[in-house]
Amino acid sequence: MTYDKNHALLETSIPGLPPPKSGKVRDVFDLGENLLMVVTDRISAFDVILPCGVPDKGKVLNMISLFWLDFLGMKNHLVTADVNEYPEILSSVKEDLKGRSMLVKKVNMVEVECIARGYLTGSGWKEYQKSGTVNSIKLREGYQNASKLDEVLFTPTTKAAIGDHDEAINYAQTEALVGAETARLLKDTTISLYSKAADYARQHGIIIADTKFEFGKDEDGSLILADEVLTPDSSRFWPESSYAVGSNPPSLDKQFVRDWLDSINFNRQPPGPVLPDDVISKTREIYIKAYEDLSGSKFE
Repeated sequence: MTYDKNHALLETSIPGLPPPKSGKVRDVFDLGENLLMVVTDRISAFDVILPCGVPDKGKVLNMISLFWLDFLGMKNHLVTADVNEYPEILSSVKEDLKGRSMLVKKVNMVEVECIARGYLTGSGWKEYQKSGTVNSIKLREGYQNASKLDEVLFTPTTKAAIGDHDEAINYAQTEALVGAETARLLKDTTISLYSKAADYARQHGIIIADTKFEFGKDEDGSLILADEVLTPDSSRFWPESSYAVGSNPPSLDKQFVRDWLDSINFNRQPPGPVLPDDVISKTREIYIKAYEDLSGSKFE
């Protein structure tokens, strides 16, 4: 295992296993029947992995995903997150894996990232200002930045390789990629899950402006929820107490890091800069607050 000076986990390695398949944040080990998903403390912004980590970020993301998997009640890829139930080959790294990993079933992933938007912000707001649309969906006039949308939008994207940018696709393109029946199921399920989570979060003082889901299909072909779920990395969380239409409230997610990178005129190309200690510390606080507010549990 490779940690940085702040004891943030940057890379994982397990004796007896080949190197993992690594994403921006997660390292995935093939254990045969199942996969081991390890959530590192890496942080990315604008599709660039930064050279430093945020201590405990991986544990927070993992714990939030576990919370939502339980809450949403949809069939999912989780086998167990209890390291004491992991295979013997992982015994030497149990302490490193505790709290930041889960054993999951292998599923055939659907090659579409499913985004639900309940509020008009980010790239959607920029598109709306130019053309009155979001992902080619025509909207009424009169919306402002951060306005609550009249209905939840399904705005899928392609799944890009690391370093590339996801590309927005419309519903017709989604049907062409996965078929009409699967496209309809993705849309309905995405909106349903988002709405259930957003209603719950609002009761706990958090607005989920938008989020991304990923799905797979299990052995019988049924849709299964996979990967991270409603985390600060895959969602925009706004404290309800500071929400006001017309401007983006401070987010309980990595928007704080994006804002800092913009403040130094980062060109959004690798390599990324090392974050100052105060930005790292503040980001850690933001992630922990998101978990505690949503789950009602103290982060240990």
